[in-house]
Amino acid sequence: MQTQIAQTVPESKLLRQALRGNGVFSAFSGLTLIVAARPIATFMDLAWPLALTITGLVLLPYAAVLLWATSQAEIDHRLAKTAVVLDGLWVIGSVLLLLTDWLNLSVAGNWTVALLAEAVLTFAILQALGLRRARSQ
Repeated sequence: MQTQIAQTVPESKLLRQALRGNGVFSAFSGLTLIVAARPIATFMDLAWPLALTITGLVLLPYAAVLLWATSQAEIDHRLAKTAVVLDGLWVIGSVLLLLTDWLNLSVAGNWTVALLAEAVLTFAILQALGLRRARSQ
């Protein structure tokens, strides 16, 4: 009697790690924004601390979906592509905020937005590379 071994399409370890890192980073960021909205808003010279709380509340389900996806046997590539697009939109929005000075943030606030956008861009790039590796395997 011969046992058949199920073969699955190889997946990029980079994709799983990038999505997991993004999920952890998003969860941490979301919780931080909810718990410390007022002091962060003061630091950034942001007039609406509620905007940070809402951002935190949006980040938590996003983080949960990413972490759930990485707990599955196979990662849904459509979900991973969606994460790349959403991260890209976050970066574009951040750049627009910085270029237009719409929120009239302090220098520290502008640096905070820029550094967070850089982190999100890094996750987007790593996820895109992971998707590319998964397709080429």
